[in-house]
Amino acid sequence: MNSYDVVKKPIITEKSMKLVEANQYTFEVAKNATKEDVKKAIEEIFKVRVKSVNMINCLPKAKRVGKYSGFLPAVQKAVVKLAKGDKIEIYAK
Repeated sequence: MNSYDVVKKPIITEKSMKLVEANQYTFEVAKNATKEDVKKAIEEIFKVRVKSVNMINCLPKAKRVGKYSGFLPAVQKAVVKLAKGDKIEIYAK
């Protein structure tokens, strides 16, 4: 699997920006990706050393607009902790 297929996009929210201060970065990843896949992909794409990876499976969320109802898609997130001294520039303030 290609590294860019594993890591879909960064997740930039208030909570994820607080984690950046602790040198942890949040990404949306492929549903079938493992921790090892994410670690290799982040190291290859951003040229950093990954210390640990935590995975989060988010279930589909029900939404309504008037009489129409549906679901937001299920996603898998990865919180990546980097080695001391490494950082990812896309999260720079």
